[in-house]
Amino acid sequence: MTTIKFPANFLWGAATASYQIEGAWDEDGKGESIWDRFSHTPGKVANGDNGDVACDHYHRWPEDIALMRELGLKAYRFSVSWPRVLPSGSGKLNQSGLDFYDRLVDALCAANIEPFITLHHWDFPAELYDRGGWINRDNLAYFADYAALISKRLGDRIHKWTTFNEPAVIAMLGYSSGEHAPGIKDERKAWQVAHNLMVAHGLAVQAIRGVNPRLQVGIVLNEWMAEAVDEDPRSIANAENAWIMNETTFLHPILKGYYHPQQMETSNVWPEIKSGDMALISQKLDFMGVNYYSRNTFDANGPVKNVRGSEYTAVNWEVCASALRRMLNKMNQDYNLPPLYITENGAAFDDQVSPDGKVHDPRRLEYLKHHFIQTRLAMQDGVDVRGYFIWSLMDNFEWAHGYNKRFGITYIDYLTQKRIMKDSAEWYRRVIIANGFEAE
Repeated sequence: MTTIKFPANFLWGAATASYQIEGAWDEDGKGESIWDRFSHTPGKVANGDNGDVACDHYHRWPEDIALMRELGLKAYRFSVSWPRVLPSGSGKLNQSGLDFYDRLVDALCAANIEPFITLHHWDFPAELYDRGGWINRDNLAYFADYAALISKRLGDRIHKWTTFNEPAVIAMLGYSSGEHAPGIKDERKAWQVAHNLMVAHGLAVQAIRGVNPRLQVGIVLNEWMAEAVDEDPRSIANAENAWIMNETTFLHPILKGYYHPQQMETSNVWPEIKSGDMALISQKLDFMGVNYYSRNTFDANGPVKNVRGSEYTAVNWEVCASALRRMLNKMNQDYNLPPLYITENGAAFDDQVSPDGKVHDPRRLEYLKHHFIQTRLAMQDGVDVRGYFIWSLMDNFEWAHGYNKRFGITYIDYLTQKRIMKDSAEWYRRVIIANGFEAE
């Protein structure tokens, strides 16, 4: 047996997102989001599911914080619903919406759980979308105003702030493939949205630091390692090209101040870049969040959908923990990184309540264990990782999958809203207490 130990100040947490858990979609003055609209559009979400109730966290948050305490979480990463606070996205404040987050943060602090806030996790105000969405640069300033508003109210208790969660998903799944809200299929718009999101990020960083320069500000990016499945030089070249074309889109501008030259040379569409944009985008970050779930694989002919001998999750993502270590090292080699947090990592499996009333999820437990090991090895390689947030604290509305896919370490019975800690949660609680675990 090998003992895997983490630094004494390592931040163990779990993550959620507002639209996926809160419910109360039209209560207490909340405005409509593009996900409210999208999920109410027939054919957009599996089984016609929507986030109207979700995990009812808006009403059950005291119970959920008690769950976090039972788990022993050191930190909780959550997002604010922009239209819950500003129903139109700008203008009049909805005080009851802001009060909800005020109470939540107070309770987290009282429970000695560090709040780790994300300002935008995809539930964009529908009224701003009707006024041009992320294409309209006027809306970028509204995001900065929103960032200033939230940081003024909560910045006395929250020290770590992230602007966006996975801007690549907002741009590419929302505006190119149309799988996510707002459901647009326009590659040119998608690239402009990607660029504008980074400008909005820069404006928000300035706004937060303008409120309180001591606040730590970052962004959360989703990255998929690109790897060849064999030693064929063509396979390796395909993987390297895929990394540049797909995974540097946000890394390069944010960390280097310019787009990757190869990406610019070969792209068929390119966004309008205004004077001063790159300086805004590339302001120094206090930290960066990395969301990792799986990798993309390639052979001489291109992408490989199924790697022989590999395990796959319920959303058909390959389980490959070792690629996380390789990716972290690649990022550390290619960029001058700020301190990192693994802000999401987890797996969806077809969990069920057993006759004993428990939820046994050995595959998720093993998934997490091996990803923890690879993270610790990357840290020993020299990558500065400060904390780890499991996705997710609880089963939830999984976007276009609806309620079909369960990522949580806590099982949610959606009919009764009963919470049941899965075996993986019990194991995670022991990991946090020991700040490590025994690995075979």
